Amino acid sequence: MTPDPAAPLRALSRLVDAQGQAVASPTDAAATGSGDAGLPGAGGPSIAGAAPPGALPPEAPYEDEFDVADGSRIGFVHSTETTSGVNGPGLRYTVFLSGCGLRCLYCHNPDTQGMRLGERTSARRVIAEAGRYLAFTRRHGGLTVTGGEPLLQAGFVEELFVGVHAEYGLHTTLDTSANNQHRASDRLLAHTDLVLLDIKAGNPALYERVSGGGRLSDVLDLGARLLEHEVAVWVRFVLVPGLTDAPDHVAQVADLAAELGPIVQRVEVLPYHRLGVQKYAALGRPYPLEGTPTPTNDQVEQALATFRDRGLVALA
Repeated sequence: MTPDPAAPLRALSRLVDAQGQAVASPTDAAATGSGDAGLPGAGGPSIAGAAPPGALPPEAPYEDEFDVADGSRIGFVHSTETTSGVNGPGLRYTVFLSGCGLRCLYCHNPDTQGMRLGERTSARRVIAEAGRYLAFTRRHGGLTVTGGEPLLQAGFVEELFVGVHAEYGLHTTLDTSANNQHRASDRLLAHTDLVLLDIKAGNPALYERVSGGGRLSDVLDLGARLLEHEVAVWVRFVLVPGLTDAPDHVAQVADLAAELGPIVQRVEVLPYHRLGVQKYAALGRPYPLEGTPTPTNDQVEQALATFRDRGLVALA
């Protein structure tokens, strides 16, 4: 029987859901069926996940609705822009969807959290708009959908990716935290060329705290599916001093990234920044990480080394 490369991630996901704890190595979890060895805080008090003060309540998934004029799915779009090298390879036509089911402490786009604050539009209109940039995006770029959390509007994203594949042959990138990953159909994954996978932490308690109530098991389950579909991945990890920068926490994320194996093209260590502070002020909301410094160059280099020690290409 051919070994299932996704089995270790699925095994770890089951343990995380059942026990609310994690193991140092996904491979050990699959092999032994046991639990929480090697993680700091394992067996200790759980860190309750909670939305930052003043945050909007997390969004529920959007049920499919269709445009009466063109018959395509309706979605809520916060904004669009062209970007280079930030949201996938080459020059990207990037669509920011509105709505997110998480309330991450370091979120720098709090203005995208409310779904219906975005513009109600149809998939056909977005596909047509993406077509205006083909001279720049077709050969060395493509379409990226980010947010917010795109998988809250998974049907809308699916129609966008199927459409630009069929009509333009564009490369497609999904930027996701894996929240609501169960809504991503096999058809969506089949039309996804690259996933920017945000791994916020490598143990469930810290993950819940950082994300405002998210589940690490969602990341593991989506990772297993991406392995099965052989979808390329860029792992993203935000390094926050005093929150996610402890060496053992970085190592846990590196272990998970390594478990994705051949589909991980690179790991991006993203140094925490304060570019979203003014957005919180404009929304009349307190900034959750007030007083938190940005990481030093040495802290960033130490994190990069942890990923590289596992054979991963890592950059900041």
